Amino acid sequence: MQIDFSETQITSAYEEVLKTLSQNLDFEAEVLSTTHENLQSRLRGLYLMAYSNMTQSLLLTTGNKSEYATGYSTLYGDMCGGLAPIGDLLKRQVYELAKHYNQEHELIPNEIITRAPTAELRPNQKDQDSLPSYDKLDQAVQNIVEQSKPAKTETDRWLLQKVISTEFKRWQSAPILKVSSHSFGRGRRYPLAHKAFRKN
Repeated sequence: MQIDFSETQITSAYEEVLKTLSQNLDFEAEVLSTTHENLQSRLRGLYLMAYSNMTQSLLLTTGNKSEYATGYSTLYGDMCGGLAPIGDLLKRQVYELAKHYNQEHELIPNEIITRAPTAELRPNQKDQDSLPSYDKLDQAVQNIVEQSKPAKTETDRWLLQKVISTEFKRWQSAPILKVSSHSFGRGRRYPLAHKAFRKN
């Protein structure tokens, strides 16, 4: 099997979008915010979907179960795609799968496995700037999502609120390959409007 690699810059498009927003919406382009991060993710999605259209190929989205549970994903950005092949794997399981594929030779660059997880949306940005450590988060996902246990730990309670308040994103996600007893997707729904937790 051959996998082609191509690199495309989003810098010029990103700067043009910031310029347009600043001119028309009184947007503060210089102050780095979540809006800037989401713009980058959505530009990536735009380019990837264009490539998918041009080549009549299926775009695979990269979100895992730990990210989906917390809503740590951008609608119309990194959530773009027609299938979520690792959407039912905890972050820990994604690493285990990568190491499995690297047993005989380095198929997946080792740097991706060993570096701190990052969405690369700002300098030195790390997932743990916004999320609990993945060890704690993965355990909470097992407790709350997979086993439907009551929230006992601080991470459990944090996750339960996130799961409910970000359900609208999962309703719009690509189909997830189910490999566990409780995956997100059809038949696994939470209310979209929940008075106790909706804050945005």
